[in-house]
Amino acid sequence: MPVEQLLRDVGTVAAWAAAALLVGWLSGIVVGRAARRYNRHVLGLLQRRCHKPWMLLLVVWAVYTSMPAEGPLGGTVHQVLLLALIGAAAWMVMGLLYIIEDMLFQRLPMEVRNNRRIRKVRTEIGVLRRLTSAIVAVLAIGTMLMTFAPLRELGTSLLASAGVAGAIAGLAAQTTLRNVLAGLQLALTDQLRLDDVVVVEEEWGRVEELTLTHVVVRLWDERRLMLPTAYFITTPFQNWTRNEARVTGAVLLHLRYTAPVEELRAEARRIVELSPLWDRRDWILQVVDTTPLTMVVRVLASAADAPSSWDLRCEIREQLIAYLRTEHPDALPGLRCDRAQQAAVPVDLSIVTAPERPRRSPHSIPPDG
Repeated sequence: MPVEQLLRDVGTVAAWAAAALLVGWLSGIVVGRAARRYNRHVLGLLQRRCHKPWMLLLVVWAVYTSMPAEGPLGGTVHQVLLLALIGAAAWMVMGLLYIIEDMLFQRLPMEVRNNRRIRKVRTEIGVLRRLTSAIVAVLAIGTMLMTFAPLRELGTSLLASAGVAGAIAGLAAQTTLRNVLAGLQLALTDQLRLDDVVVVEEEWGRVEELTLTHVVVRLWDERRLMLPTAYFITTPFQNWTRNEARVTGAVLLHLRYTAPVEELRAEARRIVELSPLWDRRDWILQVVDTTPLTMVVRVLASAADAPSSWDLRCEIREQLIAYLRTEHPDALPGLRCDRAQQAAVPVDLSIVTAPERPRRSPHSIPPDG
């Protein structure tokens, strides 16, 4: 009887679906316990990234293979299940790509002193993972569309208008394609990497995220500057960690000509050598410029990275000013007259007379009191 056959088919599909759920649940438990017991990071990644798509893939495959194709709804249900099967498989592949990326990132830690090469490799891996994920998504969507017979039959006629459609799509997606190509160029040519210190749009920050279409720069005050990748191809910008993270900072002081340069140089050396922020490589104090009233003293000191250089510059500036204010206050600039010069200026007392009382106009108003 049709009712009995329907009940039998429903029972078969339910049994297969339950068995698939049981297998997926048990496999997740086994992988999770094995990851905790043997401390395997790969198994933990597998359980976290691929457990859900694996269960969905098992259930959809079980229902698809156990459901009969005959019947009024058999063809439609089979088509929906086939689309779900393709989507689950694409999800599974993307999860595996994330696992590969995480495994490689684990072998390339950022918490090292000189991480230039590591940042370069991590940037390339991240961009390639996003590119392959996009390719997998496009292939999955294309495979889903090819499961429909009308689309396959219309393929020949669509080829005739492919040139026009491609031109229209190219014009519509010109900016996006330019950014994608710029992102690939940035990653593969080592022009920009994750955690690079850059100065863009007169802002200082670090590259926090680099994708195929945009770059996120985390500024020093925790703001985020979003820029398209094409910006870094067409606009000059400063990369302070292009070859190494080491930075030389400069401190400028405007002092009077009476300032003792040699004593100031000795004090600057003492400050730099006692600072833990100095990388023990380079430092110097020089008079680099003059003005009509002051001379410009510059102190250069190297540091391991840009944040350390900033703190070192502030420390040198503060301690040098404190030293000058205590030991040589006359060396600090200021608009004040020298007493010796005041005494040397002759004063003609004959011109110092009492002020003449102003004459009152007949039309003026007399003052009060």
